[in-house]
Amino acid sequence: MSRFIAPWFTNSPSFLIPPLSSLNKVLLRLNEWIARAMLTIAAVLAFLLSFVVCADVLGRDLFNRPLQGTKEMVEISIVIILWLQAAYAIRSGGMIWVDAVHGRFPRRVQNALDVLGALLGIVFFALICWGSVDPALYAWRSNEFEGEGALRIPVWPARFLVVIGSFLAAFNYLLLAIERFRALISGSPPPPPPFEIKLEERIA
Repeated sequence: MSRFIAPWFTNSPSFLIPPLSSLNKVLLRLNEWIARAMLTIAAVLAFLLSFVVCADVLGRDLFNRPLQGTKEMVEISIVIILWLQAAYAIRSGGMIWVDAVHGRFPRRVQNALDVLGALLGIVFFALICWGSVDPALYAWRSNEFEGEGALRIPVWPARFLVVIGSFLAAFNYLLLAIERFRALISGSPPPPPPFEIKLEERIA
């Protein structure tokens, strides 16, 4: 019986770190494709929004006729842009990171703190996702909008993007927690952000 057990306990507690399956690799690729696509949409939206703001300023200063609905468009667009970028920011390591104290701890303690931080991120964004579902459904059913007069902007796209963006943020924190837990168990340094290296190198 020992010949079946021995390979699992050889060289470290690596038996706690199962290899990635083909399905997991597909999910990772899909997640990263979605994160990149959402980032691209956010960049395009921010680029277009800059023209709206410029048109409003020029119309206000030169012709005393500001662009109607600019305030509402900017308010809703900022929310959309923020949540479109959340998943990519987490997965690429772009979130705010303070290492003044963190970097002074041994590697295993750093990995343990990383796992704790990722778990807190999961809880935080999961609560946002859960709390945003009902407002999004209400905005859809009631046709909630921002603005008065000629320009009325529906609110439901922004509210549903909060739900989707927070769900993807929690999911990416889950992936981060798994990676840091694998590093904690194996004693190896944590992997670099996946968008800085090729996917094949990270999942090999």
